[in-house]
Amino acid sequence: MKVFLKTEDEIELMRKANQLVSMTLTELAKCIKPGISTLQLDKIAEEFIRDHGAIPTFKNFPNPFGSPFPASICTSVNDVVVHGIPDASTVLKDGDIISIDCGTLLDGFNGDSCYTFCVGEVAEEVRHLLRTTKESLYKGIEQAVAGNHLGDIGSSIQDYCEAQGYGIVRELTGHGIGREMHEPPQIPNYGRRGNGMFLKAGMCIAIEPMVTFGDKSVYMMPDRWTIRTRDGKPAAHFEHTMAIRKGKAEVLSSFDEIEKIEANL
Repeated sequence: MKVFLKTEDEIELMRKANQLVSMTLTELAKCIKPGISTLQLDKIAEEFIRDHGAIPTFKNFPNPFGSPFPASICTSVNDVVVHGIPDASTVLKDGDIISIDCGTLLDGFNGDSCYTFCVGEVAEEVRHLLRTTKESLYKGIEQAVAGNHLGDIGSSIQDYCEAQGYGIVRELTGHGIGREMHEPPQIPNYGRRGNGMFLKAGMCIAIEPMVTFGDKSVYMMPDRWTIRTRDGKPAAHFEHTMAIRKGKAEVLSSFDEIEKIEANL
């Protein structure tokens, strides 16, 4: 397993790709409301990404079964954990949650980030799941520093979420990122402190907790993309891309503008 350390120039290119992902998610945040379909959100995202000179990385991205992903974003509603495929028949309604995962390829480097949005008035217990999942992402980022181990990231996420009764999905992980969307190493959201790969400055990774309201068990739909919770309870997913540094990770994506929009709802 070869991990590619990035130069400062490469990290700067990755920052630009991730800034575009954040801008795209912000654009979608303005449109998320009851009555809009996930296909409409996908069209908005693809047009926005291409208008800014980039390629939506997810479109036609292959899975291990040889099935290309047919859309530019993943739209995962309620009990869909990840990889929900946008379509015209999935229309958001009041009380839903939707995780939107987005990737861009800009000037040879990839950006990747995900945010779980509330649609209208969402039950407080579900909002608590979202808050906890987002907070766990930052717990993981705190451990993503040169000199630590991969297990330090996963352990911090797992301990924080499981202490509040939530499940951590085992089958899906974060990943290294750079010229390719998915590079070594895998970044599990569970683990033991002090275990796993040694983190070095210049590594670029995407940390993405996928957390379930109930049991951690998931299954794949016949489309070979959509992953759902087995118990039908909701799941949340947040993701940032970052560069490993000494002392503190440098987060290359951002939720700042999304959170401003949410604060005004």
